Amino acid sequence: MSGTSHNSRQWFDSTAQDRQRRFAASSQQGIHIILAGQSLVNFASNDYLGLRNHPQLKEAAIDAIQKDGMGSGASRLVSGDHPQLHQLEEEIATWKGYESSLIVGSGMLANIGLIQALADRHTHVFCDKLNHASLVDGVRLSGAKAHRFAHRDYDKLSALLGKNTAKKRIIISDGVFSMDGDCAGVPELLSQAETHDTLLLLDDAHGIGCMGKGYRGLSYDIAGHDRLVEVGTFGKAFGGYGAFILGTHEFIEGLRQCLRTMIYSTALPAAMPAAMLASLKLIQTGSLQKRLQDNIQLFRNQTAELNLLPSKTAIQALVIGNDGDALSASKTLRDTGFFIPAIRPPTVPEGTSRLRITLSAAHSPEQIEDLAIALKALL
Repeated sequence: MSGTSHNSRQWFDSTAQDRQRRFAASSQQGIHIILAGQSLVNFASNDYLGLRNHPQLKEAAIDAIQKDGMGSGASRLVSGDHPQLHQLEEEIATWKGYESSLIVGSGMLANIGLIQALADRHTHVFCDKLNHASLVDGVRLSGAKAHRFAHRDYDKLSALLGKNTAKKRIIISDGVFSMDGDCAGVPELLSQAETHDTLLLLDDAHGIGCMGKGYRGLSYDIAGHDRLVEVGTFGKAFGGYGAFILGTHEFIEGLRQCLRTMIYSTALPAAMPAAMLASLKLIQTGSLQKRLQDNIQLFRNQTAELNLLPSKTAIQALVIGNDGDALSASKTLRDTGFFIPAIRPPTVPEGTSRLRITLSAAHSPEQIEDLAIALKALL
């Protein structure tokens, strides 16, 4: 027998203490999170509009469960489709300004499946270096030839497109970048797609529902363009779960035939499209977004002397640098009553461990002011 052990206890290399991920048992009550019996103000949630606890969403979900049960029972192409899933696809496409949409289980499933459906080893893709892991993994799994450009460096993107003239090419970018909180230059990306005859794939998970005209995201003035494919999620501003892909009728019909992460996944339970239809109506009123924007402005004003990364979004990043220092800062804030986990590599680049603060319409001005005081005392 070989002296090397291959049992499951020794399969993975050990992870350094300050890089280990832990899954804490918690419960959430409104804007608070309960950890080990301690109630903390939650500044780490992507529930930007506070909709996950909205009574109209809960009521819609409960009604659907009572009528249709918990699970969907099968994949969409077998027997799992509910009429409200079709209704949600139609309404989300109309609201966003696209011809059609396709709903899948999560943003991760959407991006991994979408890129695999679009690209193969003959395809060249051009990716912002700070793209979300789902986009990175989708490219890797597709086998496409990847060209990465420095964050928001569109001159470099243009140069790369000029040098690589494959038949099938795709520009891939986040809309709002989830760890920095800044935004892609979406019109510039589309202009380059037109100039260089490529497709543009935009993942605006953190922008849709919060930003742009009608709060329809960063693509509000170019939505529906036949070179643009967009991904959004119900897990952020909508306060639910699931994701959607937006495009032309022909494009979405093509995905229905080949999107493996939809074809071979169980459909969303009926409770989720029912709740998301209620969420869409609330998002269209715009009142919660105004409160969120007020909270963002208040936080920026209160922390003007801190070295926050530039951001007009709900994501506000304070780079600490060292992993251990970021963990220590997070613990100090927890002791003060705030929940802000430290974000460390590989989620962010080496040497940029940070506190990633996310704001919500559900935060009170007093909670934001108290956090600003705690941050200034910490630093």
